[in-house]
Amino acid sequence: MSDPRLRQLSIKTGVVKRLSKEKTVYEKEVETQRNRIDKLKASGSDDHDIRKQEEVLQESLMMVPDCQRRLAKAYEELSEMLKNEEELKECEQYTAAVAVLEDAKVNLPQYQS
Repeated sequence: MSDPRLRQLSIKTGVVKRLSKEKTVYEKEVETQRNRIDKLKASGSDDHDIRKQEEVLQESLMMVPDCQRRLAKAYEELSEMLKNEEELKECEQYTAAVAVLEDAKVNLPQYQS
């Protein structure tokens, strides 16, 4: 992998992959936290405990749009690089980058239902 373009392609691919996974993890955390709060409320737990758990929920909720914004930027950068480096189409890094972009699409704002 002596071509610096391949190295950059691998790095940008890894960033998109990581941010996509990170966003998914935060969304799962939000769901888990909501369930935890519902259980605390149902069991009649202390108000202080419930408020603390709601603070944790708010922190997780704030991370989702941040991840989404960073993912959209990284997605755009990788897409642009793929357009500019079409002569690398035969390389496995290029193919991997295309696959990662396809997988990450569902985590982009415009693809949300």
